[in-house]
Amino acid sequence: MPEVRVASFDRFRRSHEFWLLMVILGLCASLGFANAQFLTMQNLFDLLTSYAFVGILALGLLVVLIAGGIDISFTATASVAQYVTLSLANAYGANWISVFAIAIGIGGALGALNAIFIQKLRIPSIIVSVATLNIFYGLLIFFTGGKYIYSLPDWFATGIFWFEFEWGKDSSYGVNLQILALALAFLVTWLLLNRTNIGRQIYAMGGNADAAQRLGFHVFGLNILVYCYMGVMAGIASLIQAQLAQSVAPTVLVGKELDVVAAVVLGGASLMGGVGTVFGTFLGLTLLAVLQNGIVLLGVSSYWSPFFVGLVILISVSATAWSQRERRTRSARQ
Repeated sequence: MPEVRVASFDRFRRSHEFWLLMVILGLCASLGFANAQFLTMQNLFDLLTSYAFVGILALGLLVVLIAGGIDISFTATASVAQYVTLSLANAYGANWISVFAIAIGIGGALGALNAIFIQKLRIPSIIVSVATLNIFYGLLIFFTGGKYIYSLPDWFATGIFWFEFEWGKDSSYGVNLQILALALAFLVTWLLLNRTNIGRQIYAMGGNADAAQRLGFHVFGLNILVYCYMGVMAGIASLIQAQLAQSVAPTVLVGKELDVVAAVVLGGASLMGGVGTVFGTFLGLTLLAVLQNGIVLLGVSSYWSPFFVGLVILISVSATAWSQRERRTRSARQ
C-alpha cells in the first residue's frame, strides 16, 4: 500500500494539475499578503457564488472537449433558456422543479440541434457553434426587443439558503442556490466521466473517433449526449445567474465565452479531444477566479482583466504542448 501511494503521488507530481495547484497556492499566498481582504470568508463566499455560472458552463464544455468537439454557443443557449423559462414562470406560475425542467429541456434541445448539424452534415463543430450562437442570440433579441425582466417570482428571487452559520460579527453564511448547483454539477460530471461506461466511451471517441466507430461505439448517440449535456449545463447556469442578478437581461450573457473556455483550457483539457479532468477544470476555474479577483483587490483597472486571462491561457496551452512534446520525445527514444 505505501508503494501504491508513493507511485500515485509521483504521477500526480508530474501532472498538469499539480503545477496548476502550486501556481494557485502561490498566487493566493501573494494576494493574501498584499491585501488582507482576499482571504476573508466574505471574499471566498462571494467568489464561490459569483463564479458558479462560469463553473457550471465549464463542466459542460469539458465534456464536449473531451469528446473531440467544441461548442461556444452555450451563452446564447443560456440566454434563451433563461428568458423563456422565467417568462413562462411569470405568466403561468411555476416552482423550482418546473423552472429547472423547462430550462434543462430548452438547453438540451438546442444542444441536440448542434450535434445533429455537426454529425449529419459533417460541418466542423466550431463553425456550427459560431453559427448557432448568432442564430439563437439574434432570434432572442428579435422576439424580445432586448427588454429586461425585472419582476421575478418571489420564491425564485428569495432563492435558498441552507446550513446557515455565523462567522465573525454580524456575518452569516450558508449554502445558497449558486453553491449548491455548482457542487452538484461537479459531482454529476465527475461521476459521468469517471464512473460510467459512457464516460470511458467519451474519452475514447475524443482520442480517436474513427477507431471508436470501428470498435462499435455509437458515435452519433455519444455526440448527441455530450452536446445535450452542454445544453443542460447552460440551462442550469442560466437560472442560477438570473437568481443572483435578480433580473433577466438577454444581452448580458453573450460575451462571457472567454472565461468559460479559459477555465477549461487552464485545467488541462485539450482542444484536440480525449484529454481533460473534472479536478483540472476545478483548478482552472479557481485560478481564473483568483486572478480576476486579485486584479480588482489590487486596484488594477478592470480593462486589464482580458489581457491577463488571455496571457495565462497562452502560457498554459504552451506549457501543456511543450510537456506533451517532451513525453513523445522520451517515448520515441525508449
